[in-house]
Amino acid sequence: MQLGATTKDKITGYEGIITGKCSYITGCDQYLIQPKTKEGAWVEAKWFDENRLEQLDSEIIVLDDDHKDGPCGAAPIK
Repeated sequence: MQLGATTKDKITGYEGIITGKCSYITGCDQYLIQPKTKEGAWVEAKWFDENRLEQLDSEIIVLDDDHKDGPCGAAPIK
């Protein structure tokens, strides 16, 4: 899986762009999938285990990194 790639959950069909990755000490990797808005309404991103995802053939989105001096901000806490 690659950040910026379009992917789809094999179970639910949830589809979007990979915007984050998390690796756990237990060996589980998860990816944050951000779908496009629906009718202008924001759709919340969701975390999925790597083995549930299928990377789709599409252009990889790459954003310019203006923050050369460190991270963009703290990750959200749930």
